Amino acid sequence: MRRIGLAVVLVLSFTLAPLTVVGQAPPKAPRIGYLSIGSASDPRRIALLDAFRLGLREHGYIEGKNINIQVKFSEDNYDRLLELAAQLVRLNVDIIVAYATPAALAARNATKTIPIVMTNVVDPVSTGIVAGLGRPGGNVTGLSLMAPEVIGKQMQLVKEVIPKLSRVAVLWNPANASNRPQLREAEVAGRALAVRLQPLEARGPDDFEHAFAAMTRERAGAVIVVADGVFIDNRTRIAHLAEVSRLPAVYGLREHVEAGGFIFYGANPGDLNRRAATFVDKILKGAKPADLPVEQPIKFDLIINLKTAKALGLTMPQPLLLRADQIIE
Repeated sequence: MRRIGLAVVLVLSFTLAPLTVVGQAPPKAPRIGYLSIGSASDPRRIALLDAFRLGLREHGYIEGKNINIQVKFSEDNYDRLLELAAQLVRLNVDIIVAYATPAALAARNATKTIPIVMTNVVDPVSTGIVAGLGRPGGNVTGLSLMAPEVIGKQMQLVKEVIPKLSRVAVLWNPANASNRPQLREAEVAGRALAVRLQPLEARGPDDFEHAFAAMTRERAGAVIVVADGVFIDNRTRIAHLAEVSRLPAVYGLREHVEAGGFIFYGANPGDLNRRAATFVDKILKGAKPADLPVEQPIKFDLIINLKTAKALGLTMPQPLLLRADQIIE
């Protein structure tokens, strides 16, 4: 009887044990909120999102399998970002990835507890997104575009092409908090290079023609177009206005020269988006945003649109062409 009883216990043990394992719920896949300026119909915005997805795959995360992404685009309306960020908070996502300064500000205002990974943000300290680059504090960390610092280099480049340049227009968007640090840096560079600045505001597409007409009227010799979501979403129109106004334009985002702009100098937004996945991975493994230093670009590219230079009647200095990472002909 004792042997029979032991056999029954063993049978029951082997029979019931697998049922316990099968009945367990699979681990919950983390949910990542992706908040971005721009439109979901813009191939560039999708390419940037895909760069982030690539970064996730490099860390072993496959969308739909062991991670989920909730995507929210502002459809070219900065005012929508706060509500979209609030939607992600209500969805109780594990992390919010915020592309560009307006999205990062909206996410930070929407939550003080959900970790936020910013990417392609201009000067996150002066815009109040983080307390410092080394120890950001709070619930935000990520990658800075470093756009203010490159404005001075952009002005040096256009001065190299036009040595007698004395007046430069700066197209900026006061609706975007990240534009003010860029404008301040342009003012510093202008004084150092003995170049007078002509700041011109453009909050949306309706302001572009007026701004370029003012540049022509005041006889600007070139224009700096600061890094801004509204400008990049209207890059073809801005490039056309610069060309018909006979104004060499230098840009902080590479897609401008691909759309016919003259010179780009700055960081690669796609690379920064891919690197944002590293922050997501660290946070999912237990790191706190407050302890993760903000990273900056490690490579800056110089791209020259030689076709546009010829259309503007410019002779390009050979040393500048040799330094270019890419020449569009």
